[in-house]
Amino acid sequence: MTTPTATGSSWAFDAIGTSWAIETASPLPSIARGAVSAVIERFDRDWSRFRDDSVVSALGSGRAASVPVPADADAMLSLYAQLDAATAGAVNPLVGDALARLGYDARLTLTPAGDPEPAPLWRETLTWGDGRLAVSRAATIDVGALGKGRLVDLVLDTLRDHVDGDIVVDASGDLAARGEPVRVALEHPYDATRAIGVMTVTDAALCASGINRRSWGDGLHHVLDARTGAPVRAFAATWARADTAMRADALATALFFDGGPELAASWGAHWVRMSTDGRVQWSPGFDGEIFS
Repeated sequence: MTTPTATGSSWAFDAIGTSWAIETASPLPSIARGAVSAVIERFDRDWSRFRDDSVVSALGSGRAASVPVPADADAMLSLYAQLDAATAGAVNPLVGDALARLGYDARLTLTPAGDPEPAPLWRETLTWGDGRLAVSRAATIDVGALGKGRLVDLVLDTLRDHVDGDIVVDASGDLAARGEPVRVALEHPYDATRAIGVMTVTDAALCASGINRRSWGDGLHHVLDARTGAPVRAFAATWARADTAMRADALATALFFDGGPELAASWGAHWVRMSTDGRVQWSPGFDGEIFS
């Protein structure tokens, strides 16, 4: 994070199950904090599979076959279509039930209910349009591959309506910055006291994903291959810098699979990833620093 100026503002809070830190060059008025809180609450009410009153919970429970389409559905699901194509189906927004089966359910039991099972073929199950979001069978949407990045973008846009100058929005690994460059350490996935390198973010976003976060049991974590329903094994952590946090978050997920680097290249994005045996790869023309 950057260091706030004497006249600036630093605001830390918890939301959507993670820690947030917002820094601005000018003081943050209470109306701006209220607007940010409203944006987060609306997004959570639409997309959280961890609350009974959310839109996706209604679909996943079978209480409804269709619901009014949430505001962010087209932006996120259209990007999922690109992730699906790039990774040959490994990334899929209907992995909610596969995660729950392994113990990452709405009650966070963290106790597997059986062997991994593939997610449904989402393009055959999930539709959106004409004002409705619909499923052809009970299926649980989980937008974890890019949802937090989308919310970071929404929070940043909200802040820009209320304050001028530098802004940094950091949602525990998903960061967007406007104004002065921000140097971000790339945390070692096996030792949180170390970094494997540094990237600079200028009017862009940097998102990270790692198997050490949201992990439980023996080899169980939140990054699944939708084709098998099993946690990925080849890579331990990824980082991606892109023009928006949603794209950076999406790439941080795609980089766990074949096709991720090619998608990043098509978007002009830079990335780093570490395999589970400790080897580090990075994008051509990478302009950050990797420590030996």
